[in-house]
Amino acid sequence: MFIYGLYKDGTEWGKSSMITTVEALEDKLTQPSNELCSDLAEIGGDILVLGASGKMGPTLARLAKRAIDRAGSKQQVYAAARFSNEGEREQLERWGIKTIKLDVVHGDLSQLPPAENVIYMVGHKFGTTGQEYRTWAVNTYAAGRVGEALKGRRTVVFSTGNVYPLTPVKRGGSLEEDKPDPIGEYAQSCLGRERLFEYMARCYNTPTLMFRLNYAIDLRYGVLCDLAQQIWTGQTVDLSMGHVNVIWQGDANERALRSLKYTAVPPRILNITGPETLSVRWLAEELAERLGRTVTFTGEEQPTALLSNSSESNQLFGYPKVTVGTMLDWIAQWIKQGGPTLGKPTRFSERKGAF
Repeated sequence: MFIYGLYKDGTEWGKSSMITTVEALEDKLTQPSNELCSDLAEIGGDILVLGASGKMGPTLARLAKRAIDRAGSKQQVYAAARFSNEGEREQLERWGIKTIKLDVVHGDLSQLPPAENVIYMVGHKFGTTGQEYRTWAVNTYAAGRVGEALKGRRTVVFSTGNVYPLTPVKRGGSLEEDKPDPIGEYAQSCLGRERLFEYMARCYNTPTLMFRLNYAIDLRYGVLCDLAQQIWTGQTVDLSMGHVNVIWQGDANERALRSLKYTAVPPRILNITGPETLSVRWLAEELAERLGRTVTFTGEEQPTALLSNSSESNQLFGYPKVTVGTMLDWIAQWIKQGGPTLGKPTRFSERKGAF
């Protein structure tokens, strides 16, 4: 499907209910749906989130906890990570999540709890160039260690659409059955992570699902945040990667948890992103209108882009609940009011895989 622009959620521009604080944002990101509550109750068993820090881990763990509590289940949520930011660990504990401080590359994996369900979010992307050795250790070596240590447990492995090659925009994105052809060492190491988990799944009959995500959107980071910041500060917008897919982080996290229901041997693959192929030019112009700024462009749209077709996951989970129009409204307001950002640009316009 080739779409340059979509709806404004059935409302006039600017009338979406705005999010103005970090607390309100995290509350929005972690509101469980009836479907999630039902699926987690049906799956049963405790949940271990490995790599539960950074951009997505804390809110995914909290989302799981809120869904379990709402369902009245006795399941426990565990969060394991290096927790270089101790404040993240303290926040998770306040939310009722049990934490384990652990480096999965070097640490003792025997200290992990016997949870029946695993969400594996460990990964390294930014700063890959010049530290390729570290990228392979975190993305690939650690996967083999964990796959061996946690064999037999339902496992959803966070991966990325970067394992696919650039494809013609008019094709509508790569499908799950397409052959991977990763560009650059970051993407290659991510395919390595998948292959190690596939090996362990086949050796030990571990039900597994490869969760190929691009691009998750939070108000503090993501493609739309990058574009809004560039426009707000008067920078030019690069059109070299002229088209993208995006999905609200809350929707992505919910799909990760619900994917536990669809793990399999051999592993199942799911593309996770929004249903639209979105023009970067259109997104920038829409944000500029909301920001009251003029946008300038550099480069030209290329006939290929890094795109995924998410029709299979949308058939399983329905369309994302937060639409593109709402995300644009929220992001513009967040940037205008000076809301905090994570300082982690996606570098989505990179076409040679050098992150």
